[in-house]
Amino acid sequence: MSLKEQITEDMKAAMRAKDSNRLGTIRLLTAAMKQKEVDERIELTDANVLAIIEKMIKQRKDSITQFEAGGRQDLADKEKAELDVLSAYMPAAMSTDEISAAVAEAVAETGAAGAQDMGKVMAVLKPRLAGRADMTTVSAVVKRALTAQA
Repeated sequence: MSLKEQITEDMKAAMRAKDSNRLGTIRLLTAAMKQKEVDERIELTDANVLAIIEKMIKQRKDSITQFEAGGRQDLADKEKAELDVLSAYMPAAMSTDEISAAVAEAVAETGAAGAQDMGKVMAVLKPRLAGRADMTTVSAVVKRALTAQA
């Protein structure tokens, strides 16, 4: 079952269970998926859906930070609940050791020699690690690996 089909089934289950919070979040996700399909005239793959979910998770994290800074804990809690629902669709996160191994492999594959080759390495890693690792962390590991080489 594709991720898109799984989300649709979860939406039906949330409707049956009358779980309005979960249902609302899943509806936001399906709306974003349909929007992308219509805008780009494509059928979404699991990778596309993961990219949409990643973007929505990042938005929720930013909102939580802003709401807590503004003293609006009620809104922050709502965003946290949405974040929990969205996070359930993400694959298991990679450990730091797994990220380091993937970075070392990509550096060897691209023949990167220094910090100027960071873009090449990231271009190789991004599709491989999408949804499984925070790209900010990956970027930091790549930078350390390339500066250690120089």
